[in-house]
Amino acid sequence: MPYCRGSSNNQYTGAISLGVSEKEMAMANGSKEALDKRAHSNFKKEERAKDAKVGAAAYEAEGRAVAVKTARLRALRLAKEAADKVEGAAKPVKPPTQKRTNRSLP
Repeated sequence: MPYCRGSSNNQYTGAISLGVSEKEMAMANGSKEALDKRAHSNFKKEERAKDAKVGAAAYEAEGRAVAVKTARLRALRLAKEAADKVEGAAKPVKPPTQKRTNRSLP
């Protein structure tokens, strides 16, 4: 028997007897769930964005630290090379000596 609003012998109860279809009722119940799901999803997106900012800042800080360390080590290497060059110029250069060979007698 089809549903009629004013029918007294209605076999359906609950929301349908009030004139609200099951689909409308499911959407009404689902809307809170959908809102909760959407809010949770937005929260997760915001958390990921915050984590990305923190990660990017850490990555950049690490890169700057590496650049500073590289510059320091390069300066030390260049200073050592310059000192070695000055020290090498101060030492007299010895002419190369000939190696002695053992000559066997025939």
